[in-house]
Amino acid sequence: MFKVIQRSVGPASLSLLTFRVYAAPKKDAPHKNSMKVDELSLYSAPEGQCKYVEEPRTQLEESISQLRHHFEPYTSWCQETYSKTKPKMQSLVQWGLDSYEYLQNAPPGFFPRLGVIGFAGLVGLLFTRGSKIKKLVYPPAFMGLAASIYYPQQAIAFAQVTGEKLYDWGLRGYIVIEDLWKENFQKPGNVKNSPGNK
Repeated sequence: MFKVIQRSVGPASLSLLTFRVYAAPKKDAPHKNSMKVDELSLYSAPEGQCKYVEEPRTQLEESISQLRHHFEPYTSWCQETYSKTKPKMQSLVQWGLDSYEYLQNAPPGFFPRLGVIGFAGLVGLLFTRGSKIKKLVYPPAFMGLAASIYYPQQAIAFAQVTGEKLYDWGLRGYIVIEDLWKENFQKPGNVKNSPGNK
């Protein structure tokens, strides 16, 4: 049995070896013309004219095409909206990450100040019994007053920017009201003392 195993292992181990074999033509053999690959029958392709014929569209393909054509304006609107809102959302996410990082490494005394400002908002909410307008005005006003005590420089800068915006909004509102007044209440036929009516 040992001899059988030894004989079978020998050829198997030789199959793992790689070596090259070089063959030289015989000197006595006549030189034959070599054949090209195209001349071999194995690689010959049938000659003929190929013509592309488009298959007719099925009912499902027609329905999908019509559906895509119908929804094309909506998809383009969604893509435009996404491209416009993507930078805003990225800046909002970045603001949230920055705020989280700031709260993780908050300066000393920040959380007590935040507690006082929040308590001022609750006090403002207590004073708003019965009126919806007071619920919108009092809590932010009380919180703003408490925040301005702790952060006076930021409060002054915020008040200046807010004052400019309020002035701008008031001016725009005045212009709109003036235009509406001129269009609806001062028509050319209603003027009593015009130069032509003497």
